[in-house]
Amino acid sequence: MTRDNNILIKNIYYMLAYTYDTLTPSVFEAMQVERFDNIYNMYAHVLTRGLGVQLKKGLNKAYQTRTEEMTTVRGRISIPDTIRARMQQKYTLVCETDELTENHLSNQILKTTALFLLRHPDVDRNYKKELKRELMYFSDIDAILPQMIRWDRIRFQRHSKDYRIMLAVCRLLLEGMLLTTEPGANRLFTFQEIRGLSELEKKERTKKLAKLFETFVRKYYAREYRQFPGFSSTDETMIWQEDNGYVEYLPKMHTDITLTYGRKILIIDTKYYQNTLERNKETGNTFLSPDNLYQIFAYVKNKEAFLTKREKETNPNAQKTPPFEVSGMLLYARTQEPKQPDNVYSFMGSKISVKSLNLNADFQNIRRQLNDIVCTHFGSMK
Repeated sequence: MTRDNNILIKNIYYMLAYTYDTLTPSVFEAMQVERFDNIYNMYAHVLTRGLGVQLKKGLNKAYQTRTEEMTTVRGRISIPDTIRARMQQKYTLVCETDELTENHLSNQILKTTALFLLRHPDVDRNYKKELKRELMYFSDIDAILPQMIRWDRIRFQRHSKDYRIMLAVCRLLLEGMLLTTEPGANRLFTFQEIRGLSELEKKERTKKLAKLFETFVRKYYAREYRQFPGFSSTDETMIWQEDNGYVEYLPKMHTDITLTYGRKILIIDTKYYQNTLERNKETGNTFLSPDNLYQIFAYVKNKEAFLTKREKETNPNAQKTPPFEVSGMLLYARTQEPKQPDNVYSFMGSKISVKSLNLNADFQNIRRQLNDIVCTHFGSMK
């Protein structure tokens, strides 16, 4: 059995909560005291808690287009369908009407997931009891086949923040992204362990978890440090600082995370791999990915050149101001490998650090790891 990039079950929820900005102190404290012996109980806990809150507010409604034959005009006339009806010698109009209903895709996904958990043998009886009670309010909502769900068709409004994390959890479950391979296991494994999937499917699912890791880190810093004026955590598209301004055919540079505080900038590139280090097959030596190092070095040097150029153009006293400090970091999700990178390099005056983030730890420990990165690069925050 291959054990890759383990993540504690609870931490998946926290990562999603930061991603969708739904983590509150009360929710965090409630999750801290919960103990899950399997992943399906964690799913059931999140879903029952979320549904309980949402049902008090009322299930969201959405407009659905309904098409039917009528003898009088109602709504919009569908000309092609009406013509086809006349060709069949039907003296009716085919009209389309918009109906406000709870029976829309988001609620259908919630019901489908609840039914799946209700039938799963590993879900505790108390969760099933809550799910049965909540499903009474879904009597007019259809269940759908998980493989038929078009996730790209889901649209969110401002008032549907609670739906975001519930549907994110539903997606992880229904797409089979989470997996345990032994009794009582409470970790998330990468998709190389999932049997019966093509290599392409495994890669696509691994990409989704890698994207979650990236977004979580960026949103964590944006949320936890927003009280410090001038601090920002964003992704950023940069252009090459080509001396003659000729950038045609040059690839775009898009950072995962750019942390800015005053005149200090830290560019973080997150990496979620089965193996953190590459290995020379002939010698057995391990080393960092050259492509990853080239990438972060290019980000740092181009960002530095851009800031220096802009400073000269906009600030007449540029020579008297301290220079910008631009650093880079490769942040890996820690694997089970015995060797984990934790180094700081200096290339042509630019610091490039390589670290691994242990996601297989209590979430308070993860917070300390992330906060240490800010403290190391930006010093005390005021």
